[in-house]
Amino acid sequence: MSDEELAKDLGPLAALTIGVGTMIGAGIFVLPGDAIIKAGSMASVAFVLGGVIAMFTALSASELGTAMPKSGGAYYYVNHALGPLFGSVAGWANWLGLAFASAFYMVGFGRYIARIFGLSGTVGVGPVSMSAVKLVALAGAALFVFINYVGAKETGRLQNAIVVLLVAILAVFTLLGTLRAAPENLPEARSVVTTLETTGLIFVSYLGFVQITSVAEEIQQPGKNLPRAVIGSVVLVTVIYALVLVIMSAAVPQGFIAGLYENLAPGETAPIAVVEVGQYLQGAAMGGALLFGGLLATASSANASILASSRINFAMGRDRIVTPALNEIHPRFGTPYRAIGITGGLILLFIVVGDITLLSGAASGLHLIIYGLLNGALLVMRYVNPKEYTPDFTVPLFPLLPILGGLLSFALLAFVASDALLLSFGIAGAAILWYVLYARTRTEKQGILSEHILSRSEELPGAAVSAAAGVQPDGGQYRVMVPLANPEHEKDLITLASALAKQRGGTVVATHIVTVPDQTALAGAAEQANEIDETSERLLDRAREDAETFGVHVETHTIISHKSFEAIFDAARTHTANLVVMGWGPDAHGSPGRAESAMDELTEAVPCDFLVLRDRGFDPSRILLPTAGGPDSDLSASVAQMLQAEYDSDVTVLNVTDDDPEDAEAFLEEWTADHGLADAEIRVEEGDVESAIAAAAEDATLLLVGATEEGLLRRLVSGSVVMDLVDDVDCSVLMAEKHRERGLLERLF
Repeated sequence: MSDEELAKDLGPLAALTIGVGTMIGAGIFVLPGDAIIKAGSMASVAFVLGGVIAMFTALSASELGTAMPKSGGAYYYVNHALGPLFGSVAGWANWLGLAFASAFYMVGFGRYIARIFGLSGTVGVGPVSMSAVKLVALAGAALFVFINYVGAKETGRLQNAIVVLLVAILAVFTLLGTLRAAPENLPEARSVVTTLETTGLIFVSYLGFVQITSVAEEIQQPGKNLPRAVIGSVVLVTVIYALVLVIMSAAVPQGFIAGLYENLAPGETAPIAVVEVGQYLQGAAMGGALLFGGLLATASSANASILASSRINFAMGRDRIVTPALNEIHPRFGTPYRAIGITGGLILLFIVVGDITLLSGAASGLHLIIYGLLNGALLVMRYVNPKEYTPDFTVPLFPLLPILGGLLSFALLAFVASDALLLSFGIAGAAILWYVLYARTRTEKQGILSEHILSRSEELPGAAVSAAAGVQPDGGQYRVMVPLANPEHEKDLITLASALAKQRGGTVVATHIVTVPDQTALAGAAEQANEIDETSERLLDRAREDAETFGVHVETHTIISHKSFEAIFDAARTHTANLVVMGWGPDAHGSPGRAESAMDELTEAVPCDFLVLRDRGFDPSRILLPTAGGPDSDLSASVAQMLQAEYDSDVTVLNVTDDDPEDAEAFLEEWTADHGLADAEIRVEEGDVESAIAAAAEDATLLLVGATEEGLLRRLVSGSVVMDLVDDVDCSVLMAEKHRERGLLERLF
């Protein structure tokens, strides 16, 4: 789907309420009592300071969002500007930060339910016990995860109504409280350090504004409405926070709020300060209204955070920071059910193991890391100024404001609770390891910063260039490995591999595997490789010359091994091949109809995609592709598409059926359209599969066939169609086997 096809569903009010609705739940209905006890009359200052820090980042997010209105928001901006190493940190911090925030909101939700129904104490089964609040939080979290899993619609209008109702309730509370406020009621002010620590605790209240950028693709006129929504939500919520905190502190006698938290029995629900103050000022009516509002606020905040997390997963999967399989859409509900399910499991776990201070601190700490990186992303985009960077809104007083935003975000981390801070840094460190060990070999996107540094390697300091080169992704370098053995077929194999690598902007890795007896030490053989096999150097030099005619990068390697065919698997792993193109040797196929040997098929899957060429002269001008669907046919289609682009090949897609030919034709029309072969000729035949393919191949120069799906035991006894076809046709045969995991029973039977 192109960007132009995306429906712009969100107007300015809907975008604003995403931010306000997510923020207002925690800021007013959960944390004010804790903030006042910790900071006294400086609690309102702590909230205002949090709003100021958030505003710097809101300005940066607004500029980046109007320039790059993409799903993923802050993660996308960091990944695009700073590269996938920092993108991995931002993505995992955003994802898990939202999970911690959702768990925090649900504990607040549990407090309100417990207050309404008078629940207290703990519930235990044997040695395991849990407070009533956490049990309600778990039940509520499970409900909201289920709602997101099945994809309940029309939640946007409900969110708008909730935000308007909450603002109205708080406006009435503030107005009535103002009439009772007196300066002498204000509690004692605490120190600056305590105020900063309180800001670190309550910063979870300012997470919602960046979530607006996560749905930037769906906002009407994002150049105008996105900055208004992001900046407006921070201003509105900060004003509400400050007013409500001042009223809560000044409208009740000194010691009133502190007294609510004294002498709590083990397992007893902590009082909800805003409700108790409202009830003190205006009786049950205001207390009930605030109870109802708090219930709605915490529920809507949790629901919005779960929804936002799936957007982060989508963007990370799109960039292959995590597996794209997480983005699989449920066939019935149309939701990314795997991502939602994993996020839901994490939220339930966090509710069980964390208290409200840890949950809010971890959410705050992780998002402060993101906000610091986001401000850094803006500095990079402005400094490098790529031609596609054309924001409709620009941050004033650049670079002062984004520098202040980044510095203040990172500085505030020092005042987050120590256990939450340790957890936040632990997650950031784990995200770096995740990139190094997993994502780096899969992601293709290189950040603007590293591209800029590497393109100016002669002008910039060597340390900067080395650092950029050391962390750049190599998943984008599509690597086609060619094991070479027979000089007669070297040219055709290299030609095929080079054509495919050229279409993917990749590299050809030519390898020659030299086998030595088991009695020979490999280290000793490596020192005498030229004496053992004089053809290796000549073979690889010719391969390099042939590949370079396509303008692709070439690597060559001589590999000394005790094995021959099995060593290809090891070399593919060692050289991180995406595809192996190999010849159809006489001893290679103890497992008929597949690339791997019989023993390998029992113990492991092919390490990457494989193409095995039975070479009778490489001529891709007329390609025949038989298919009945399946993953190996998907690879065949991809190869046919690349060869068609390189050689302007004529492609015929064949289906052999025993059913209605019209159904088979409809299947092929849909299959070719889905696989980029809409201009291919469609052919349907009836009868014996082997005979029909052989007959159709009489006019073909290359038969492109998927590996067999039959079990190994049956093939060892009766052979396979793929192997029989090799002898039935006169043209070259290219067998495609796609890398995927198969269970032992599937391999056997």
